[in-house]
Amino acid sequence: MAPSYSGAVSYKVDNSTPKSRTSTEELLTKSLREHLQTVQSLLETKLGDIQRAGDLICSTLTKGNKILICGNGGSAADAQHIAAELVGRYEQHRRSWPAIALTTDTSALTALSNDFGYAEVFARQVTGLGVSGDLLIAISTSGQSANVLKAAEKAREVGCQVIGMTGETQEPLAALCDVCVAVPSKRTARVQEAHITIGHLWCEMVDQLNPGG
Repeated sequence: MAPSYSGAVSYKVDNSTPKSRTSTEELLTKSLREHLQTVQSLLETKLGDIQRAGDLICSTLTKGNKILICGNGGSAADAQHIAAELVGRYEQHRRSWPAIALTTDTSALTALSNDFGYAEVFARQVTGLGVSGDLLIAISTSGQSANVLKAAEKAREVGCQVIGMTGETQEPLAALCDVCVAVPSKRTARVQEAHITIGHLWCEMVDQLNPGG
């Protein structure tokens, strides 16, 4: 038997005024201008830091060592993106380089978080995977992520060099790094956009190591 229904059905009518095309265009224009301003600031003030960090990456790889990369949320996605470009390729057909994103093994992430606490989730992996001469790229838009800080501390203990990528607020992470590229913006979205741009610049440098290999 079909169910019976009683009572009137009420519908809520949204009488709010929809956003105009002009207001949406203003929003998008503002964000794109912020993006361009952030990248321009990188060019004007951070190019030296980007190059020094890229030189560290290149020297680490050519010496036969590997790159470890960590971060949370969007920074985790950047870690995986950069690792994929190094292990696979960026633009040039060249050899595969050793790089590991510490954000991809769900069994390790959940076990370590459960057994040691989330603050140790990257540091414990650095302990097991990192050796002297390796390099950690530690990504934190705030410069304050506890698990990224602990990973950087552990990396230094085992003899790894450390590159940091942060936003305008770079401490305390910067103090643990050999080079820290601090994107001159307080807005997380703009910082993350700049971070992957920086990652691509490093990949361009790596491509030049052995472009036809």
